[in-house]
Formats: sequence, structure tokens, C-alpha cells
Amino acid sequence: MSEKFEPVIVGFTCNWCSYRAADAAGTARVKYAPNVRLIRLMCSGRLDPTFVMKALAGGADGVMITGCHPGDCHYIEQNYKALRRFLLLRRTLKGFGIEPERIKLVWDSAAEGMKLGHEIDAFVDEIRALGPLNWPKWTGQAHPIEPVMEVTA
Repeated sequence: MSEKFEPVIVGFTCNWCSYRAADAAGTARVKYAPNVRLIRLMCSGRLDPTFVMKALAGGADGVMITGCHPGDCHYIEQNYKALRRFLLLRRTLKGFGIEPERIKLVWDSAAEGMKLGHEIDAFVDEIRALGPLNWPKWTGQAHPIEPVMEVTA
């Protein structure tokens, strides 16, 4: 009997819109998959790409980035910066041989708790279909470098 794969997803949320949408979803008792661990940022533009890479290296199977709708950012144009970083991260993951679909960008306002719940459910299903990431876990220790060949004179 094989166990059903349940993905671990890290969600980076904007404090002003999508984190409040998640709060509204909880208040309205919207049911969505419990696979997402939300991390609140002041703005989606504050998301450093290394946060995403560390989440994946730390065992996450997918990363969801959520922010204010374009043009509605409390920090003027920072969600456009998040969009550029998201596109760069997808290309980087593809270069590493990892499915770029493992990261997703969603725009949500504070009033769209129901929509966020549906987006989370859809993303969990997408990651479940992709399967586990199986990236080697980072132990914090460097691996010894073996010489490629010995040079003698």
C-alpha cells in the first residue's frame, strides 16, 4: 500500500493584501488545503529570490508568491518588481532542471479570501501531480572536492 504524496508548500504573502485575504478566508471559514505554510512579508516586492531557493532547498515541494494586484501596491510599484523576480526564478529553476511550475505568482486583494483559497487548492493539486521535488537536503557542510586528475611533472 503506497501512501498518497502530500506536498509541502511555502507561501510568501504581502502584508497588505494577500495575507489579509488569507485571514479573511479563515474568518469566512473557507476550506482550503492545509499544505501551505504562509510567511508574511511587508510587500511581495520584498521577496528576495534566495528566500524561494532556500524554501525549496529546505524541503518545500513548491512556493506560492502572493501580492497586491498590479497598480494597487501600497509601496507604489513593488509588485512589478515581484513579477520580474518571479519570471527570473522560473528561468533559473528551469536551468537547474526543476519544473518552473513549482513556483506560482498570485495577485489577491484583501477582499479576495475565497479566490485565494481556490488558488491554494489548485496549486496543491498541481504540485501533487508533479510529485516530490527530491532535491538533496542542505546539511550546512561542504562536500570534499576530489581532484579530477593528478598532474605530475
